[in-house]
Amino acid sequence: MKDKRTEYVEKLSAQMVEWDVQIERLKEKAESATAEERSEYSKTISALQLKRDQGAEKLQGIGMASDDDWEDMKDGAEQIWDEVKSLLRNVIKKTG
Repeated sequence: MKDKRTEYVEKLSAQMVEWDVQIERLKEKAESATAEERSEYSKTISALQLKRDQGAEKLQGIGMASDDDWEDMKDGAEQIWDEVKSLLRNVIKKTG
């Protein structure tokens, strides 16, 4: 049976793959967008990539942390995840 940390790391890893797919979709949409929309896409994509990279660092830290420390690191990871979800929701709302 997997421990909680392993399950959590697997869940976040899968989420990051999904974000990569969504970032690629945004890049494709940006190519056919107006100049004004492209600027908005570019800002959002940059912000998403930055957050995704921060998430990757947290994920790596959680994977290497001691049993006691990883639970504390989880809060920081959750915050990044919420920010990414919010960014994605906003861009989807704006662009459809």
